[in-house]
Amino acid sequence: MFRDWKVKRTLSEFVGKKSSLTEFESKEKKISQALPRPLDRSQLLIDQQEKNIFRIRFESIWMILNLFIQNPLVSKKIKTMNTRSLSTYLFILLASIIFSSCSSKPQQKAETAESTPSVEPKAPQKTILFFGNSLTAAYGIDPEDGFAGLTQFRIDSLGLDYKVINGGLSGETTAGGLSRLDWFLEDEPTIFILELGGNDGLRGILLSETKNNLLAIIDKVRSKYPDTKIILAGMQIPPNMGQEYAKEFSELYPAVAAEKNVTLIPFLLDRVGGIPELNLPDGIHPTEAGHRIVFETIWPYIEAVL
Repeated sequence: MFRDWKVKRTLSEFVGKKSSLTEFESKEKKISQALPRPLDRSQLLIDQQEKNIFRIRFESIWMILNLFIQNPLVSKKIKTMNTRSLSTYLFILLASIIFSSCSSKPQQKAETAESTPSVEPKAPQKTILFFGNSLTAAYGIDPEDGFAGLTQFRIDSLGLDYKVINGGLSGETTAGGLSRLDWFLEDEPTIFILELGGNDGLRGILLSETKNNLLAIIDKVRSKYPDTKIILAGMQIPPNMGQEYAKEFSELYPAVAAEKNVTLIPFLLDRVGGIPELNLPDGIHPTEAGHRIVFETIWPYIEAVL
């Protein structure tokens, strides 16, 4: 292309015989293999696009440089230059081409960013709130072995996106539950399981007061979170306070469920209450085996509203 040996030598020194596109790609490949591969798919796409842009830009610069030098006027001027002047001239020429080709890089990056699909934020995890007394708190055993903990285990085994919150407190009455309810309603529960009243019955609290407290708890949950599914766990007590009191107590829960139109579990301790081998020595709180039976009693009601 160039007859003048000075031009050939200067151009060879400036561009570099060993800096051909093929060798450049080989070096780039070795470097990229040595670096850790990114795990982000979108980043891989961006990196590949930038490599393609760089390759096209390199080929364009080389082609423009050749065409420019083949111009008769430029070729004539080059032949009259000494080696130092020729190096300076080619450097300025190449820098101008690179600068003009890189001026579109921010726009290309912006277009690439716009074309990259955005990741939508993950929806908050749904919650199941057990709100009760020592039965919910799994008194005397590991809470994970109680019916609330077993519910979380079943939820996880089914791959459902729910988190169980154990709001059980030993010795809690319906009045105490009503007073501490606001703290548990800072976040919306998807399912609210109300298990209170047993301690009211054992203490002989007026049934009208127990009923009003249960109604107030349901109203407070529903007024703040209308979409929350509410399940009421029914309870029965031994006839320590008399047969009539025990009977009216057991009828209290169906009445509340009907009045507020909530799901009712007729008797939380069905097949467990009063059976010595399924309860702790106090005869009131279930053992681990007892809690497994309680879980099987409540699970169909929970599953129906998931």
